[in-house]
Amino acid sequence: MKILPTEFDGQSIRRVYDEATEIWWFSVVDVVQVLTQQADYQTARKYWNQLRGRLAKEGSESVTACHRLKLPATDGKNYLTDVATAETLLRLVQSVPSPKAEPIKLWLAKVGYERMQEMADPALSLDRARQTWQQHGRSDKWIQQRMTGQETRNKLTDYWSEHDIKPGSEFAILTNIIHQEWAGVSVAQHKEMKGLKSHNLRDHMSEAELIFTALAELSTRQIAESAAATGMAQNKSAAQTGGRIARQARNQLESQTGKSVVTGGNYLAPPDAVTNKALTPTKGIQRSKT
Repeated sequence: MKILPTEFDGQSIRRVYDEATEIWWFSVVDVVQVLTQQADYQTARKYWNQLRGRLAKEGSESVTACHRLKLPATDGKNYLTDVATAETLLRLVQSVPSPKAEPIKLWLAKVGYERMQEMADPALSLDRARQTWQQHGRSDKWIQQRMTGQETRNKLTDYWSEHDIKPGSEFAILTNIIHQEWAGVSVAQHKEMKGLKSHNLRDHMSEAELIFTALAELSTRQIAESAAATGMAQNKSAAQTGGRIARQARNQLESQTGKSVVTGGNYLAPPDAVTNKALTPTKGIQRSKT
């Protein structure tokens, strides 16, 4: 299964694609949070728990059709979360009085249709991603680097999957090792610097940050391949070495330019943050030295 977060009206919704059954599974709480227009995730979760209990007493099939999968939370850890198909969610939406009900039903139907199109023509997925980034004001140069970096990332995770690394928690551990090595801060600390919560860190990286992330992941894969690294211990070693290669390159660039590659700059819309502003690391965050 692939975890592929998406957005509805600016709100992040976690979803998982089961390639074996060709079914999308959506986080129920995320959808409920949109419907109830709650800024606080825990409040939305309590609302869903109460709704689920009421529907269960009524014998609703919508509740029994829900499953539980481990999904990443804002703290970087994976937790068991109620998930449902688009079909089940369309029924659940009827139980939540909300002005967002009709828009999200149309959105769910659209997501399902677009996935069928992308399966028939994979290039459509790339085209839609490009259009989304253009709508958010990204330059063509940034978009190209983001897509190139994603391809590099996909090749690395493919290698991990084929060499006894479990998607989810183990992917996250290795990713964090690589990031800590090249950037001098963890993924969580980098997101904190940028003022991000549920947002995708890479969608808010500068061109330089994307390039060094790709270099670190490319180096990690090639080192792992050359050593036929299998399992966590061997792939941790490859991740550390690959990250250090990118760190050395980063240090050389910074020594020549006098500018930090790792910044707090982001693409959040005001008033959440200042768009594209290069910030200094958050006080208290220590970056590793050479």
